Amino acid sequence: MSKIKYIVILLICYGLYKGYVAFTNFEIGVADRVTQLEEASDFERQGEVIALMMYLGDPPQLNEHLLVKSKSKCLEMKQIAEETSFAYYECAIVDANLKGGKITSINEELEVIQ
Repeated sequence: MSKIKYIVILLICYGLYKGYVAFTNFEIGVADRVTQLEEASDFERQGEVIALMMYLGDPPQLNEHLLVKSKSKCLEMKQIAEETSFAYYECAIVDANLKGGKITSINEELEVIQ
């Protein structure tokens, strides 16, 4: 009788594990699918995001910008970029137009992240 209990417990644990994996994969898949649909449909939206911006020139002018997921990741990337380049870099929260997970244009710089 005890062997049957162990088998039932193992089957329940396996079922819970498979349910958890399916749920987490579904969440990841949905986010990826939304990004793919936005890219395919040329859908453009506006929102506040964190951006790593590169300035070049004597009067510094914005040359490049990159969408970043978190403040800590932006500051880490800024430090690496400043060590390997002569450009001026800045992390900021900006109001930008987004298309397919990328910044197409920056409307306004809201806050500089230190």
